[in-house]
Amino acid sequence: MHRNKELYSFLLGVAGQLTEDWYATLNKNDKAGVYSSPDPKVIKKLKQQNNEFHLRFFQVFDTEEREFFKQLGEWIEDIGQDEQHLKTPIYFILREFFRTQEQYLDYIDRFVGLHGDQYTQEEINSWYRIVVKVFSEVMERFTEANHRYANKIMKAQQATIDELSTPIISLKDNMALLPLIGDIDTTRGMSLLENTLQKCAEKNVTRLFIDLSGVHAIDSAAAHKLSQLIESLHLIGIQTTLSGLRPEIAMTAVKLHLPFDKVTIKSTLAQAISTIK
Repeated sequence: MHRNKELYSFLLGVAGQLTEDWYATLNKNDKAGVYSSPDPKVIKKLKQQNNEFHLRFFQVFDTEEREFFKQLGEWIEDIGQDEQHLKTPIYFILREFFRTQEQYLDYIDRFVGLHGDQYTQEEINSWYRIVVKVFSEVMERFTEANHRYANKIMKAQQATIDELSTPIISLKDNMALLPLIGDIDTTRGMSLLENTLQKCAEKNVTRLFIDLSGVHAIDSAAAHKLSQLIESLHLIGIQTTLSGLRPEIAMTAVKLHLPFDKVTIKSTLAQAISTIK
């Protein structure tokens, strides 16, 4: 009942004006995000994205529902992973969805004022209802897409941080140093195991010095990963030397029965390095 070609054509005709009105009344004092950007390129793209939304949304009054949501869904995915929108707090974005919804309802009011006598009240009400309904779904889908892509970026950043937090520094004659700094939790313990084995294989390391003097705390699960690392290094023929164990870490290691028989232990890194001939 909500489909109406006359309303569709009317809204298409004002799409450009909607975008200009929307941007003109935009709060450009936001402390962060795409809406407050003074960059002409960002502004131009933002207007294009806004106008494209209008063109796709208005198809709800002309297109079969499945095709309509397919077209609109593509826009949602594009904006959900857009770099500038990912830098924008989600509540700012939802605010603009609500403002755009109000624009649509206002223009439907104008259309009704011009042509309302040609339609039943039931038809007119269906236009308002479909706008509110679709906006609710758009905001839900966008929030999900935005969250998904934001998490993807965070995981990629964390992977980079994890890799940088397990640096294998080549010394000489296939020897290398792994200096660990900061607390080691379960997540870091997992990356420590995976990244160290991979990097040692890539560098053809035969002897690895692991310095723990910069580690202040290690949980039980992470200590278990360290134990697995020592075992794995032993199995692939890499001689391991541990140095800088703090008393509290040593106690945790003893409680968990770390395989000290498979490593050489030195009190300091200097003592460990001095064994290099």
